Amino acid sequence: MAPRRARSIGTKTTQTNRVATPASPAGQAPTQPTGHHAAIAVRHCSFGYRDDPPRPALADVSFEVAPGELVAVIGANGTGKSTLLKLIAGLLAPDHGEVTVGGREVRGPDLGVGFVFQEPRLLPWRSALENVAFPLELAGWSRGAREARARDLLRLVGAPDVERLRPHQLSGGMRQRTAIARALALEPAVLLLDEPFSALDALTRERFNVALQSIWRTTGTTILLVTHSISEAIFLADRVVVLAGRPGRIVAQVPIRLGRPRSLVDLDASIVSDVSAAIRAALEREELA
Repeated sequence: MAPRRARSIGTKTTQTNRVATPASPAGQAPTQPTGHHAAIAVRHCSFGYRDDPPRPALADVSFEVAPGELVAVIGANGTGKSTLLKLIAGLLAPDHGEVTVGGREVRGPDLGVGFVFQEPRLLPWRSALENVAFPLELAGWSRGAREARARDLLRLVGAPDVERLRPHQLSGGMRQRTAIARALALEPAVLLLDEPFSALDALTRERFNVALQSIWRTTGTTILLVTHSISEAIFLADRVVVLAGRPGRIVAQVPIRLGRPRSLVDLDASIVSDVSAAIRAALEREELA
């Protein structure tokens, strides 16, 4: 697929964003991203929570995400999906192994990495516009500049009419759109999404998947998405990383060879059934082991 040229929202910067080559079939070594650096590289990472008793979360996890790629991570509860995102975001440090973003080792939170949690975590006393503009305020942007960028981002995520509303006045879907806009405020190279649509009803969630695909195609941001939904992973991702076991480990990486842009009708294609079967088989093999 040819490179995409994407203009950064609200700036005059133009970026080149590459759609990654498809990953190797499930059970084989993952395809290595080309170029100078992987956007995300997780190398032999293990992590355990020091509870009483201790809880191992991840064991010897290794994979890479290429610049501009959208990768989904799927697995059962307790397989370390959210923990993996926190390691990449610098909110946790691995017990063993290394995480790099853009070729630099992660040693703590980085403004180049945006994070959207399951709950929007908006500031209740601020309007939607002020919530989106908050990272820009912390970064020292002038009021006029940060409000202009926040308006651009609310339009990008499909929420242009809510800028004056506070979180309690927004639907669940609009709160999540606002949270995504806020995460994009500082133009992060990497966006981490931890099941951001899990609380939405099925129809709203489908619309959000279409909207997220549009946002990704517009910005070219590298996205790592955690989800429990196989259909959501297939619709959005270039590749699905399957985590299984306790502690979690990668048991398969499944390429999604559907064209872009995708519509919900594409979920009826025969290739989707084949991919879904491959993901389910990887999960079931672990359960039976």
